[in-house]
Amino acid sequence: MALRAVTEPVADHDDLLAFADPRHPLTALRRGDGIIGIGETLRLTFSGPDRLRDAAAAWRAIAAASEVVDTVHRPGTGLVAMGAFAFSDASVAESVLVVPSVIVGRHDGVSWVTRIAEQGDSGVAEPPVPRPIGERPRATLAAASLSREEFTAVVGRAVEAIRDGRVEKVVIARDATASIPPDADRRALLHELADRYPDCVTFAVDGLIGASPETLVSVHGGEASARVLAGSTARGASTADDAAAAAQLATSAKDLDEHAFAVHSVLDALRPHVRAVTASELPFTLKLPNLWHLATDVEMQLAPSSSALDIVAALHPTAAVAGSPTDAALALIAELEPFDRGRYAGPVGWIDHDGDGEWVIALRCARIDDDGLLTAYAGAGIVADSDPDSELAETRMKFRPIAEALR
Repeated sequence: MALRAVTEPVADHDDLLAFADPRHPLTALRRGDGIIGIGETLRLTFSGPDRLRDAAAAWRAIAAASEVVDTVHRPGTGLVAMGAFAFSDASVAESVLVVPSVIVGRHDGVSWVTRIAEQGDSGVAEPPVPRPIGERPRATLAAASLSREEFTAVVGRAVEAIRDGRVEKVVIARDATASIPPDADRRALLHELADRYPDCVTFAVDGLIGASPETLVSVHGGEASARVLAGSTARGASTADDAAAAAQLATSAKDLDEHAFAVHSVLDALRPHVRAVTASELPFTLKLPNLWHLATDVEMQLAPSSSALDIVAALHPTAAVAGSPTDAALALIAELEPFDRGRYAGPVGWIDHDGDGEWVIALRCARIDDDGLLTAYAGAGIVADSDPDSELAETRMKFRPIAEALR
């Protein structure tokens, strides 16, 4: 399909979320900047083990056939698709790329509107109009597929598999559910997440919402960066306790090993697609409102033929959300987790006509069905000396962003 995208500057927007569809928001926001999609000009669906490679190829063809008029030239201007992809090759969840009819965006004080339609379509999209955000739905998460006791038992089985040499690390997740009114304004949940976690990417694509701290890849003009998170601990109740928690994490052999697995898997996956790649030798501690993470930033120069989606296809799934070695960890996840992760821990983000874009891992997230059933997810990285009760506590911390948004 040949599309035409026209981006024009507009007066600065204070609150991008006010432009989003209350029931079907399309968002990618960080510290008030980002893009909001409205309507749907094109929807592409993918499935199976080649879903990301197929999406990269399909988008390359669409971009090549399309016309783009862009006088703003900022991240997120021009022809853009927003997407969310299933974690597993065998998932029944669709992976999607959605091209909105209208995009409202903002970057460093510059705001714009992009209108996207099929070439030759003489219709003009209605100008975007902000709407007040409704009352936040309230609900309480409850364990779904695994009770707390069942989860700790599964973690014990994962530790046994590690000690038997099947894997070095595996990420085990659990799910929790709640019900919200089907007509609830989902922007209210996104507003709460964006307010509490401003350094994360607050996203909403096709019913998946969340605030992810982990950038899978950010690409602009052939330069790309990624942030690897693995290893975490709760924040301390006092300043002294908080500093001690960060110091303990930074020197924890278990967490440093888990982090090293994640970083090495990312670097190995990137090398065929880049001209140069660098990463810091030691991780740093990243502070979030509810926990500390071990983090490593990776910088790279892309090969001329590579796009953001090509890098996503190469990276997913990272050791941070699957384990190491990857194939063995995925097999163990399928054996131990009694549910389909859907798009949890899969890539979510956006790509433009030049192949630039920003993709994060769908963490601290929930799926909201049309009937209002909300399913949240949280996982923990299991290694040989993992304690099941401690890993259960880690999942509780990771449920907190969604749980608190619902309170």
